[in-house]
Parts: sequence; structure tokens; C-alpha cells
Amino acid sequence: MSISSVPRRRVLRNLALTIVLVGGATPAYPAAASAAEPATYALTIVHLGRDGRPTDDYETGVTGISGPGADTSVRPYDASGTTTVRLPRGRYLLDSELTGADGRSTDWIIQPRLDLDRDTTVTVDARTAAPVDVSPPDSTATFRNSAMFVQVTHDGATREINLIKYTPTLRVAHLGPDAEPGSVEQWYDSYWSGSTVGYALGHTGTGSRALTGLVRHPSAAELAAVRINAAARPGARQSASVDIKPTGLAMGVSDSLPTPGALTYLVTPERGTWDITYTVPDTPGADSNRYSADRVAVRAGETTTHTFDNAVFGPSLTDRHGVVRDGGRLTADIPLLADGEGHIPSAPPYDTATTTLHRDGVLVGKRTGEPGRASFAVPPGRAAYRLTSTVSRGGAPGTATRVTASWTFASEAAAARGGAGAGRREGAGSGPVPVPVSVVRFSPELAPDGTAPARTSLRVPVTVLGAAAGGRVRSSAYSYSTDGGATWTPVPVERGALTIAGPGPGTGVSLRAELTDTGGNTLTQTIVDAYRTR
Repeated sequence: MSISSVPRRRVLRNLALTIVLVGGATPAYPAAASAAEPATYALTIVHLGRDGRPTDDYETGVTGISGPGADTSVRPYDASGTTTVRLPRGRYLLDSELTGADGRSTDWIIQPRLDLDRDTTVTVDARTAAPVDVSPPDSTATFRNSAMFVQVTHDGATREINLIKYTPTLRVAHLGPDAEPGSVEQWYDSYWSGSTVGYALGHTGTGSRALTGLVRHPSAAELAAVRINAAARPGARQSASVDIKPTGLAMGVSDSLPTPGALTYLVTPERGTWDITYTVPDTPGADSNRYSADRVAVRAGETTTHTFDNAVFGPSLTDRHGVVRDGGRLTADIPLLADGEGHIPSAPPYDTATTTLHRDGVLVGKRTGEPGRASFAVPPGRAAYRLTSTVSRGGAPGTATRVTASWTFASEAAAARGGAGAGRREGAGSGPVPVPVSVVRFSPELAPDGTAPARTSLRVPVTVLGAAAGGRVRSSAYSYSTDGGATWTPVPVERGALTIAGPGPGTGVSLRAELTDTGGNTLTQTIVDAYRTR
């Protein structure tokens, strides 16, 4: 197990997120000091350890938020434990990390509101800190790492600080006066390894003060389960990697996962949604192929499951239009090898990929390269188009050895004119306009190696995405093949699914969809060796 994207100490420290003031808001500090006012003030910081004596083992940061010192960021230090720095007038965020005598324990003191308008002395005292006591219900679980973030906003500007820990020995404290209500956001995440599951425990809160201590001991019933299934090519056994973190600015963890295999994390619903990144075992000489599932919603007592890199691989339009027309250019971006749950691969393995475009039956161009991606220059007038994209790759049946999708549609770049099937037309400078294309997703329940039982009927749910979704299918026809696409057997859709008779073991089953939407646009989609029998 390893920590994902974790530097040795702090990361993204003092990140400035500037927000423009609106509605005539007036900063609390003038843009320039008067002639009689000093240009800077002395800020003296006294550091005391847990024994109440001056300490030299500290790391302090002072970050400007607003006023003339808004762009200032300093890290003053003196071995005596007392350090002085001169700074412009303004609102500052101060944080100090004091290390205990054991070299492992940390006291993090945070002053979210430091108004510097005179010579000022601040005492940072480790004795004011209280423990961060967050642990899972499994007393045998081992701590891996934690991260705490604090974000302070004042007069339209936001500053952020954070602290990373590799031991469960953190104490925290608020210092100084309260800031404005709601101006201090703070969140904490800790990760643990249990005997059968991992734990991702978090807390988030907003107020006028930084935390002084934190206690969270969630029960198993208060946690949500995130299960990650790793598929494998038929006969293959390797190791993938999984990264999980709360959505947004946060730290996560990375684990290796044998394929096929499964990994479960128990997570805190309080932290909101979660992001998962799954990296497929590397092929020598190839780019790493990653899938992502972002903003995964969870609920206490329930299990959310994501299966990565399993059949049926095929086209998807879950997060994009697929084809757009921008004046004299037609651009396609349709992932042809999304996995069985629709996760989009970053670098899917393939042998060849081609995309062709015909206009009124005449070839416009042919592109090779990434599957489903191509761009073509086209004349402005209205015409009938046929776009065909094909990807081929080797491997045993059940890995989608060949995927082809062909779309027909009408398009032009001219003054807008009605027409249910033509899609929007655009004039010069109107920007990209979606072209009405569709795809079909096949979603049978398969084993982790992409197989189904031989000589057993298999229910294959079908889902239409894109222009024909939402009941906009005028006609459709489905068929399957057990001889690599040489012959096809029609099969009806009943209650949203196909029922396919299972052939003998070791046979690849291919799937085809043909449909016309209510606007007259068509799709012909073929997946050769969509899955195999065992």
C-alpha cells in the first residue's frame, strides 16, 4: 500500500484563490497607507512547546489575505523560539506547526484572523492544543496517513493551508479572536487499513474559528461502503491500482489490487461524494490506462459498487455530445471502448483505429489514431453525412476485438432553419453545436473475466444514449452472432433487454444494434466478441 500524491510535509501551502468583489463591496483596508502611517508593522511570534518553554522546533507561516499585505507570504524563524518580521498593514492567516520532543507528535496552531494595524506580539503555545482523535470501529486497524485543510475567506479573497501527517499524533488549536461567521472552512481526512477493508474517515465544518481538538469514533453503521471490483482479461492475473479521495481539494490513498479481485473502503458520508481512479495493469511499452468515477454518492449503511475494466466494452456518450459542428469543421469525440459500466478509459489498448466521413456519398476524409476521435473540414451547405469509426484489437474473444459504429445525419453551417432531424444549424461564430448521434450500451452481468455461462440464456439490458435517448427511438433492431459476425440472429427487446441463448464454452458472442431516431438520424453499431462463454 502506498500514499497517493503525498509530499513529505505540506502540500499546496498558502494557495491563493482570489474572488472578485461584486456589488460595490469595500475592502476593510485602504489601498495605500496615509503619509503619517508606518509602511510596515512588527509582528513578533513567540513559540512555546508542550513544557511551556521556548522551542526551536517549529514551522510558522504568515499569509496575507486582504489589505496592503494581501500578497505577502512569509515563514519567519529564529532558533530562540521568538521571531519578528515586519509586514504591511492587513488581515493575515497565521499557522504554526510545533513538533514534540519525540519527533513524531505535532501541535498545529491556527489563527485565522490576525489584523495587523500596529506592532503586535502573538504567542503560539503548544499547551493549548487538543488531540485529533479520529479512529475506525476496528480497533486492530492501522493508521496510514491524514491531512487537514483550513481555508479562510475575507473581503473576497481566500487562502488555504494544510498539514499532512503519517502518524496519528496530531493536536490542533484555534488562536486569536473569532473571524467572521462562516469564513473559516476546515476539513480532515484519515486513512486506515483493516484486516478486510480500508477506512476513509473525514470531517468537515464551517464557522468562525479553527478547530481545537476533534473527536470522531464512527460505528460501522454510520459508515458507507464503497466496493471496487477489478476485472481481468480471460486468463490474465495482474495487479491494478486504486486511488480514492473525497471530491475536491483533499488527500487520498492508493492501493494495489490483484485482478480479478475486489477492495472495499468504509467511508464517512459526512465528507460528501468521493472520487475513484482505477489504473489498469500496465502493458510493456504502452501508456497507463486509467478509468475514473467522480462524485460517487454514498449513504450510511449502504454499499456502492463500481466494476472497472470489464466487458461489454463499447461506445458511450455519458459525458459528452460525441459529434459537434463548428462552422466549417465537424469534430467527433466518441469513446469506443468504455468498459461495461461506462467508465471512459484514458488510453485503451488497441491495434488500429480509423474514422471516415462521407458527405452526400463522397468521401471527405479518413483519419487514423485515437478510437472515435477525428476532425474534418466540411463545406457550409446542407448535406447528408455518414460518419464511421472502427477500432480493432487482438486478444481472446470477450475483449471486444472489433467495435464499429456508423452514424448518418444531416448538417449544415448556415442560418438556422427548423427541422426535427437536422439538429441546430449555426452561423459564423456561433460556436460548437451538437450533431444528433446515438450509441447503445449492452450491460449483461458477467464474471470478472468478462464471461457468461455456456449453454445458458443470458439477459442483456440495452440502454440508448445520445439523441435517441428518452423515448426518441423511431425504430430499432438487435441481433447477435456466435461466429465472429459472419452470420447474425435477430433478437427482440423485451422489458429493456435482449435474451441471448448461450452457445458452447469458449465461444465469443458479438452484438449489433441498428436504430433510427425520431429525427431520421441512424446508428449501426457492432461489437465483435463482446463477451465469451465459459
